[in-house]
Amino acid sequence: MRVALYPGTFDPITLGHVDIIRRAAALVDKLVIGVAINRDKGPLFTLEERVAMIEAECAKLSAETGTEIVAHPFENLLIDCARDVGAQIIVRGLRAVADFEYEFQMVGMNRVLDDKIETVFLMADARRQAIASKLVKEIARLGGDVSKFVTPLVNDALKERLSGT
Repeated sequence: MRVALYPGTFDPITLGHVDIIRRAAALVDKLVIGVAINRDKGPLFTLEERVAMIEAECAKLSAETGTEIVAHPFENLLIDCARDVGAQIIVRGLRAVADFEYEFQMVGMNRVLDDKIETVFLMADARRQAIASKLVKEIARLGGDVSKFVTPLVNDALKERLSGT
C-alpha cells in the first residue's frame, strides 16, 4: 500500500492545497494530510477547525478519486510524523523558485534522518500558483473577496471568523 503524507498548517486550506491533494491522491492508495500544530505561527483557525475544514473538503476528493484521505494533526518532526502514519512518501507543493530553495534544504535534512522516505514535489497548477494562506487571510482581513482562492466552506468560515461572530 502506497501511503503519502502532505503536511502543512492549512490555515486555511486553499484551492492551491486542494489542487495538490487531488493530484497526490491519484498517485497513492492513502493520503494523510498532516495538519501542523505550529503555535509559533499564531493560526487564525484552531487545530480542530482546520482539521474539520480539511475533512469536509477531502471527503469530496476521496469520493472522486477512490483514495483514502485522512487528516492527522502533528507537532513532532515531519519525518517522525511520516513514520507514525506509515508514509513512504512526503508530498510537497511548489509555487515558485523561493519554495524550492527552502524545500531543497528540508529534503536534504529529511534524507539524513530517514533515507527510506522519499519527497515528491508537485507544482501548483498555474492558476493557483499565487495562492498562499497568509495572503488569503490578509485579503480577507482587509475586506477583500477571497472566493477565487478558497472553497465556499472556507470563504464562509473566514467571513465568520473575521466578522467576530
